[in-house]
Amino acid sequence: MKIIEIRDTVVPIKSEIHNAFISFSEMTVSAIAVHTDVFRNGKRVIGYGFHSNGRYAQQGILRERIIPRLMRAPAEALLNEERTNFDPHKAWQIMMTNEKPGGHGERAVAVGAMDMAIWDLTAKIEEKPLYRLLADRYRGGEVRERVPVYAAGGYYYPGKDIPALVDEMKSYLDLGYTTVKIKIGGTELACDLKRVEAVLKLLPSGDHLCVDANGLFDLKTALAYAQALAPYQLRWYEEPCDPLDFKVLAEVAAASPTPIATGENLLSMQDARNLVRYGGLNPQTDFLQMDPALSYGIVEYLRTLNMLQEEGWSRRRCVPHGGHQMAIHVAAGLGLGGSESYPGVFLPFGGFADDTPVEKGEVRVTDAPGIGIELNSDLFEVFQSLS
Repeated sequence: MKIIEIRDTVVPIKSEIHNAFISFSEMTVSAIAVHTDVFRNGKRVIGYGFHSNGRYAQQGILRERIIPRLMRAPAEALLNEERTNFDPHKAWQIMMTNEKPGGHGERAVAVGAMDMAIWDLTAKIEEKPLYRLLADRYRGGEVRERVPVYAAGGYYYPGKDIPALVDEMKSYLDLGYTTVKIKIGGTELACDLKRVEAVLKLLPSGDHLCVDANGLFDLKTALAYAQALAPYQLRWYEEPCDPLDFKVLAEVAAASPTPIATGENLLSMQDARNLVRYGGLNPQTDFLQMDPALSYGIVEYLRTLNMLQEEGWSRRRCVPHGGHQMAIHVAAGLGLGGSESYPGVFLPFGGFADDTPVEKGEVRVTDAPGIGIELNSDLFEVFQSLS
């Protein structure tokens, strides 16, 4: 049992949309296929992986460090003790050989994408969906049968006015979502409040609307938004300041009646630990959005969840960024509070299997072995060129 080849490619997800901080006009994603000598049901087992939107493709790190380390490793070094399957934890250690602590940057994204592919093939070899594999190994088989999801959209776009924003949110509600998210900070406060008020007219209460500043604001602006948003009683106020400025975050969290959500731009367990220790967040009301596909993968995310438990946080306060199939499996298998979703955005990487409807704001994860990328026809086209 061994890896015989690893292929990768760079896929553009160009779009004219932008949030308060960046444009997605040049955004790219790394897609990875890990080929093994294992066969199931007459087909070679191949693990597929990619990383979430918001970080660029990692071809250099993958080809210069991560892939060569895996291919040079003795076959048995990647296997579990019974030598019946690959061991994602051992593969992770090999990927991180000769990497210094700290400096988490772009390598966290490269390892996260490869880690996804390793977990995909591991679950396929056991002929289980990934969520079931995770639940069996780490939660005594307990799964979350239906995962709450919210529709993340409301981006700024050239010529996009408030009626267009409302139409976009209506389309998500028509798909079965009950909670939606829009961007703020890309225009002046007064205009953003009009956008919030227009969307709220579609919803039963403010608890069904999230807003996201994408880390743009300084302390003064973040506090002004916190005060202005308070009367709407929204679900959360996301990334009000730079994701690593925990002092400013703590001041905003203390002043904001609206729950805070943050963490998608943290790249390691250590970053997440600093966040919950020094960011002033409330484990009873606030939300954590660390994304395994951007932060060293599921192996590191398991460490993060263990740390959060030690720090007094429930897994149900975790709602990962990403909006893709792996995030749904992680939420279902590890008992999280839900997952992000990008209906019609960041295609083909956003979205779930073709036959996965959203019903009353929840989805049921596919029981196909692995992550189920093969059941997302548009996404699988990307990987067929690597297979």
